[in-house]
Order: sequence, then structure tokens, then C-alpha cells
Amino acid sequence: METNKPEKHFKYGGVRASVWCDIRKSAGGKSFKSRSVTLDRAYKDADGEWKNTHSLKEGDVLKAMTALQQAFEYMTQKSDGEDEE
Repeated sequence: METNKPEKHFKYGGVRASVWCDIRKSAGGKSFKSRSVTLDRAYKDADGEWKNTHSLKEGDVLKAMTALQQAFEYMTQKSDGEDEE
């Protein structure tokens, strides 16, 4: 599993929640998976170039909530032992 690419994306409009998975080691030396989520919004700048920001506009909040809920459900299902390895 590559750690430099998201495991899964959940996108609503220009808002995207990305789930990342890292392999970590416990104090006892046992390896385990740890997931996290990042949130961003895509937009075009004045030159028409696509950019990303972590700032949300009023109309993006519900999209962000939906994307984060989907990411949460995915992450909790995976932590219940449904990893595909």
C-alpha cells in the first residue's frame, strides 16, 4: 500500500474528503493501520488555473459535512476488520 496517495476520495461538487492510511507500530512493536482524513475545495483562479484551498464558502459547508460523513463511515467500516489485504 502506498502511503503517499489517498486510499479513497469522497467528492461533492468542488469539496473533497480524502482518506489516508498509514502503517504504524505500537509501543509493543505490533504493526497496525491508522487512517486520517483531509478536506479541501477546488476552484479556478483569475487565470483559469485549478487550485485547492481548505477554506469553505457558505454553499460548501453541507457538501463538506456529507463528504466527511461518508469518509467517517468508510473509516469505521475499515477499522472493524474489513480491510482488503
